[in-house]
Amino acid sequence: MPRDEPTLRFPFRFDPAFRLPLALLGIRPATAWVEWGPDGLLVRFGPWLLRTSRDNVTGAELSGPYRWWRAIGPHLSLADGGVTFGAGVAAGVCLRFAEPVPALAPGPWPRHPAVTVTVADPAALRDAVTADAADL
Repeated sequence: MPRDEPTLRFPFRFDPAFRLPLALLGIRPATAWVEWGPDGLLVRFGPWLLRTSRDNVTGAELSGPYRWWRAIGPHLSLADGGVTFGAGVAAGVCLRFAEPVPALAPGPWPRHPAVTVTVADPAALRDAVTADAADL
């Protein structure tokens, strides 16, 4: 059922040292954001795309700071199979899913139980997701 709420867009925080290497992968401020809206969660990170319904997002927690080699660019966590889309090292938010979703490779596999994103305002994204969960 459609909701009357607006779609919220959260831009990624781009650390200056990583702008050029990320741009070579097609990841720029114009091609990297997180949207939380009536249609669900949409993460665009250059050519990578993650999409899921609102009710599939079960949690949001702040994390960071990160080591650059673990956070910059698209990454697969070998520990839990989660995916990271990072453009900065200061902070991010980890969004957990009830059902894992595809993100790193074209097609339905692999599927990830969580995504960490280094948006400019991680607390605002966390608050939007957790406020929605409280309303259910």
